[in-house]
Amino acid sequence: MTAVTLDRSRTALLIMDYQVAVLANFATADAVLGTAERVLGAARDGSDNPLVVYVVVGFRPGFPEVSPNNKAFASIRDSGRFAPGDPSTRIHDRLSPRDRDVVVTKHRFGPFQGTDLEMVLRANRIDTLVLLGLSTSGVVLSTVRYAADADFRIIVVRDGCGDPDDEVHRVLMDKVFPRQATVVNADDVIAALRQGSER
Repeated sequence: MTAVTLDRSRTALLIMDYQVAVLANFATADAVLGTAERVLGAARDGSDNPLVVYVVVGFRPGFPEVSPNNKAFASIRDSGRFAPGDPSTRIHDRLSPRDRDVVVTKHRFGPFQGTDLEMVLRANRIDTLVLLGLSTSGVVLSTVRYAADADFRIIVVRDGCGDPDDEVHRVLMDKVFPRQATVVNADDVIAALRQGSER
């Protein structure tokens, strides 16, 4: 077990791309949803709750944010997915945001480029990010790379992330992420959150 300590007042829980349309692509959707529920419950259990940030994919009518040069997102534009009002892009009901939570809408794989996420984190004096996201090779990888360069402390919840390719997920968790982040299981984060609430 990896020892993790968390100062709840300086920690943000990032729940990334846990949208109905994204989860539909994962055979392990039920498992990762269960993990995210447990971690979110531990974060909400206490008077000094960490900042909870939901990161979602979304676009304006007509997809003006999508360049034809962007291979991945041009295909999303052409499919019409993640348009305003599309019910399949909502955050899954099992993880519904509360009033104090922050929802950041992104237009690329990473949650920082073109959003106000970093401003929100800095304004709340956050220095530690706990990451749960779909997919490991998309939003999680992009977040780890940017956040490490921006000098955040990063905790990646292995069983709170998933990828369509199991081998890619394994390689990122075992070989790539540990260079810039601490990779742990949900139980380790939950224990750290509970210990932090007792201080």
